[in-house]
Amino acid sequence: MTQTITVIRGDGIGPEIMDATLFVLDKLGAGLQYEFADAGLVALEKHGELIPASTLESITKNKVALKSPLTTPVGGGFSSINVALRRQFDLYANVRPAISFPNTKSRYENINMITVRENTEGAYLAEGQEVSADGETAFSGTRITRKGSERIVRYAFELAKSTGRKKVTAVHKANIIKSTSGLFLDVAREVAAKYPEIEFQEMIVDNACMQLVMRPEQFDILVTTNLFGDIISDLCAGLVGGLGLAPGANIGKDAAIFEAVHGTAPDIAGQGKANPVALLLAAAQMLDHVGQPENAERLRKAIVATMEAKDSLTGDLGGTGTTMGFAQAIASRI
Repeated sequence: MTQTITVIRGDGIGPEIMDATLFVLDKLGAGLQYEFADAGLVALEKHGELIPASTLESITKNKVALKSPLTTPVGGGFSSINVALRRQFDLYANVRPAISFPNTKSRYENINMITVRENTEGAYLAEGQEVSADGETAFSGTRITRKGSERIVRYAFELAKSTGRKKVTAVHKANIIKSTSGLFLDVAREVAAKYPEIEFQEMIVDNACMQLVMRPEQFDILVTTNLFGDIISDLCAGLVGGLGLAPGANIGKDAAIFEAVHGTAPDIAGQGKANPVALLLAAAQMLDHVGQPENAERLRKAIVATMEAKDSLTGDLGGTGTTMGFAQAIASRI
């Protein structure tokens, strides 16, 4: 049985890591067919818009997309395409595993946690965003809803149940931001009461960041709002060796997009230096999502075995291998 997925090759190093990932997926024999679609700067050059209607139609039809990084300017310029896609398809759950791998530059071992981040509201809505005419004052509003909070916390607890995890930590700032963060915490407590078999913990965000650095082993699943989740998930990636090992899933009721969460790295684009593991791990999340957990596990084990053997690792992992060479080494272990 085959399944068609939308593939967005992305900007910068995106096409290189996507080619490597699709090479490994083909060797895996997962029965996937690829429908290529454009987004980002490539789409702007080819179609005159950052997210063409044909790309949205492809994702709507296939319901699953695998995406390489897309350019987002810092400060000015156009808004985040990733945020736009999440809103377009109501991809409310951002799921970011942080798992230790062998032969990395991490300061820790045996880390295995997941950040579940609300993806569609909060600070990134930037409601009423404006800068005063004199450039002296800037304003941006934040909105949290009961519905958004309830479904993301419920997702975290259901994920804990389905994966055999024992603890969910709600991360907040309700001691100071008593309205928005307070509502999120109130709802988290209500949802947690419906899952008595899973341990529930509350933690203020600044303390959570400190605890993650000091004793990361105490965490299992963290669930939080959009801005806090964006920061914490990158912190967790730092605990296991960096964004080159950090996949992300964006899950909604009717669609899901899986991605490498690092940037486009234009300074090394086209040089075959990029590490494809983050996108490969995102592909493993995708395989879990489409009902192929065995293939997802085969892929993860092949990545671990290749890193254990230090076979064709890219420069960020201390090796001298190329993007495709690393992928070929992984494929040889499937």
